[in-house]
Amino acid sequence: MRLKDLREDHDLKQIDIANLLNCKQNTYCQYESEKRQIPISSLKKLAVFYNTSIDYIVGLTDDPTPHYKKLD
Repeated sequence: MRLKDLREDHDLKQIDIANLLNCKQNTYCQYESEKRQIPISSLKKLAVFYNTSIDYIVGLTDDPTPHYKKLD
């Protein structure tokens, strides 16, 4: 996953993202190190926050372009 790279590219600390996701810093650290599975709801928040796609965050694509569903 690209969680650490994205966070560092935005000059943020783990505590900053943990606060965004309403979790503890050590929980977020476990998401970054893949010791704990990150919830889909958190991935959605991060995709919007970083203006990218979940596929990019989890490494399924190298294209960081967001893929938002158009709302009617």
